[in-house]
Amino acid sequence: MKTWIKICATTCIEDALASIEAGADALGFVFAPSMRRVSPEQAQAIVAPLPANVGRVGVFQNHSVESIVEIVQQVGLTAVQLHGEETADFIAHLTSKLPRDRRIEIIKTVLINEDFAQRFAAASQDEIGVDAILLDSGAGSGRTFDWDAIRPLLSSRKRLIVAGGLSPQNVGDAIRKFEPWGVDVVSGVERGPGRKDPEKLKAFVAAVRKAEKS
Repeated sequence: MKTWIKICATTCIEDALASIEAGADALGFVFAPSMRRVSPEQAQAIVAPLPANVGRVGVFQNHSVESIVEIVQQVGLTAVQLHGEETADFIAHLTSKLPRDRRIEIIKTVLINEDFAQRFAAASQDEIGVDAILLDSGAGSGRTFDWDAIRPLLSSRKRLIVAGGLSPQNVGDAIRKFEPWGVDVVSGVERGPGRKDPEKLKAFVAAVRKAEKS
C-alpha cells in the first residue's frame, strides 16, 4: 500500500513546489497559533498555481465553524485537520456547513497524553464524521512519542496518520511499526522554522517508499 505523505506547515510557494517535486501527496497550511502560521491570503496565493491532484490541508485549533468554512472556501482546501478540543457535535455541525460540490475530508488530531486512550476511542467511533486520525506528540514539537506504548491502544477502522518528530532517519521505522495510512512531517524536513530543506524532503519521501517495500 502506498503511504500518503503530507508535508505540513508550508509557508511559501518555493517550499510547496519543492515538496511536490520530492513526491508529497499533500501540503499542510497552519492557521492555528504557530511560528509557522500563514494567513488565508498567503495560503491562497501558494495554492493557486499548484497541481489539482495535490491535497491541501488546513490545520485549525478551536476555530469557529464559520471561520473554518470561510477559509476552506477561500483557499480551496481539500481537507480540514482539527488540532484542538473539537467535539463530535462540533464535527457534525462543521460537516453540515462545508461545501457540497466537493468532498472535504476531516482529520482529527489526537495528542499523545494522559487522556489519549479516551480521546482516541471517541474519535474512532463510526458515527463521528472523521475520515482519519492523526497521532501527534504536540503541534510542531519535533518530538516523537513512545511508539511501543501506544501501539497496543490502537484499535480503529479509521485511517491512521502518524506524526510527531518524524524525519528521514526514523520514518521507515514508524511505517514498519504502525503500517499507517499516512505520515505527516514538519520540523524533520526543515532547514529552519517554517522553511523546508529540499534535500531532506527528498530523503523523507525516499525513506517512506523504501519502508513500504520492506
